[in-house]
Amino acid sequence: MNTIEKALAKQKLSAQDNKDNLKAESLNAQNQDALKTSTAELETQHSSIVSDSKKETLTLNGDSLTARGFIYGTGSAHHIQEEFRHIKRKLLNNAFGPAAKTLKHSNLIMVTSSNANEGKTFISINLALSIALEQEKTVLLVDADVLRPSIHRELEFESKQGLLEYLLDDVTSLSNVIYNTNVANLKIIPAGKPHHLTNELLASTKMATLAQELAQRYPDRIVIFDCPPILGVTETPVLSSLVGQAVVVVEESKTKLEDVKKAVSQLHEDIAIGFVMNKTVRSKKDEYGYYGYGYGKKHS
Repeated sequence: MNTIEKALAKQKLSAQDNKDNLKAESLNAQNQDALKTSTAELETQHSSIVSDSKKETLTLNGDSLTARGFIYGTGSAHHIQEEFRHIKRKLLNNAFGPAAKTLKHSNLIMVTSSNANEGKTFISINLALSIALEQEKTVLLVDADVLRPSIHRELEFESKQGLLEYLLDDVTSLSNVIYNTNVANLKIIPAGKPHHLTNELLASTKMATLAQELAQRYPDRIVIFDCPPILGVTETPVLSSLVGQAVVVVEESKTKLEDVKKAVSQLHEDIAIGFVMNKTVRSKKDEYGYYGYGYGKKHS
């Protein structure tokens, strides 16, 4: 081999070494990036686990709930348990039965009324407690009445970070505002601290994304939104576009039929709507009454 050939061979070998070095450096960089990503994911998961473990469990007072007509174990009034069995069965059938194919987010249910003080929060809580008794279902109760939140008062726990903090990005994860309770299968998202932009927040893309996640992440879960009354506010019609079912509470001898018709006309046209007749007196000794239920799909 002459001098020129030796020089060319040496140059070729050197070029190959450089190529191999560059390839090794590239692979090393990719491995480092993968390691960083994996570490970040593990840190996020660890942070979520630690945060969840530190978060308190909401302890509901069964004796107090039972005394006020809520469903809590076998000590609750038999007729109230029976009425809510009938109500929830219709909702569950629509959430997971054949009708689910015709409804968007069929496992998301809003509970509302035409006007204030017709008992919607009482119905929301009892529906959640009744569904929590199901063997293969879980229920998430969301206080979406962000203007006048009352679930924390009815269930007797202090106001906590909740839905509004999540929508405002004041918390790092949705898990930060989902609270376990001492009732098996029941979790709660409180309303959170009141904010002057509640309508904009409930109409935001993040709220729509949240509804999508809640509907699809846990297919066996029912999500109940305790919403503001329909008339006089804009939040509830906005929320009705995110759920598959609506329960409208009607107070016997008080709610006007005209108000009910007007309220229902403001809900999204594609959701299924049911009606609960609240405070129907069965006897003079019956403080809470029983709850009749009608069901139908709204037509445009």
